Order: sequence, then structure tokens, then C-alpha cells
Amino acid sequence: MYTQTVALRDVRCHAFHGFYPEEHLIGCNFLVDAEVTFKPNDDTENLEKTVNYEVLNHIIIKEMGKTQKLLETVVYHILEEIKSNYPFLLSAKVGIRKLNPPMPGQIGHSFVELSYKAD
Repeated sequence: MYTQTVALRDVRCHAFHGFYPEEHLIGCNFLVDAEVTFKPNDDTENLEKTVNYEVLNHIIIKEMGKTQKLLETVVYHILEEIKSNYPFLLSAKVGIRKLNPPMPGQIGHSFVELSYKAD
């Protein structure tokens, strides 16, 4: 059996997620990755028979615009929305990197990822 992967990497967003009130005021830069796998359809030229990465991008941008305290909540909502749009997925994975999180030290990014695998 063949499987196909469609992914977006490093979708850059400025958003206001964070546990602390100041994070809701100043925001932070984030990079979002979304990857899905599915069994490809024979009609490879039909956008309706595959996962449209423009739709993935729309879902990411929409959910990143909804301020949450925890990135775990954001990745869950993105993943659930992707699954809702594409019920034929075999697996999906969403990860969010918070660039230069506001804490002591020099930290490149924090990272939260959530994966789904069909039964």
C-alpha cells in the first residue's frame, strides 16, 4: 500500500499564546508544522481527492489567531480541525515552536507536538 504525505513546515505566525498576562499583550513569534499521511486516490490531479495544503495553512492561521494559555490547547485544536476536514487520514502531526520564549537564558524555542494515528 502506498501512503502519501502532505506537510507545511515553518508557518510563521505572531500570536498571543502564553500562560502569563504579558504574553497576551506583547505576543511572540511561532513556527507551526503540520504533516498528514493518507492513502492516495487514483485521481492524482483532483484537488478534492487529496489534502490541500492551502486548507492546512488556513486552519493554522485561524487557530493561531485564537489566544490560548497553553500551546497544548492550540495544537489540539489545529489537529482536530484538520481531522474534521480530512476524515480519511491515516496519521497527522502538528507541532508549534515558540521562538525565544520569555524566560531567563538564551532559548531558541520551546516546542509542543501532538500526533494522531487512525485505528
